[in-house]
Amino acid sequence: MSRWLEPMRAALAEAAAAGVSGDVPIGAVVVDADGAIIGTGRNVREQDADPTGHAEVVALREAARVRGEWRLTGCTLVVTLEPCTMCAGAVVLSRVDRLVFGAYDDKAGAVGSLWDVVRDRRLNHRPEVVSGVLADESAALLDSFFARHRS
Repeated sequence: MSRWLEPMRAALAEAAAAGVSGDVPIGAVVVDADGAIIGTGRNVREQDADPTGHAEVVALREAARVRGEWRLTGCTLVVTLEPCTMCAGAVVLSRVDRLVFGAYDDKAGAVGSLWDVVRDRRLNHRPEVVSGVLADESAALLDSFFARHRS
């Protein structure tokens, strides 16, 4: 688990930047087999008026551009919040070896909370899942953001 602390801190920095720009503070990074960050992403739905502008999708797209191919075999996606169904599908389709996430999402999570897309035996790819990495920090960013928007 300590192996994922540094990449998760990078994802948390992306999340904080998303929150500053008015988007829900979720961040993601893609790490290659050597531990280098090859893709970063933060929520940009509000900023770009893009319903697919989730942190995971943004990070996966950047990593694919860097690698010059859509298959991200050997890579790990690190994200601050449990992916939704769209992003869990993108995880499977991108062929990342591993998904690491911080906080669970009881309202929309698709990696164990409401659904478990990435472990569905009917799919042709099932990445390893590591959950709970810096979960308190991830949840605190979200809690703070929503508290400001409710008041």
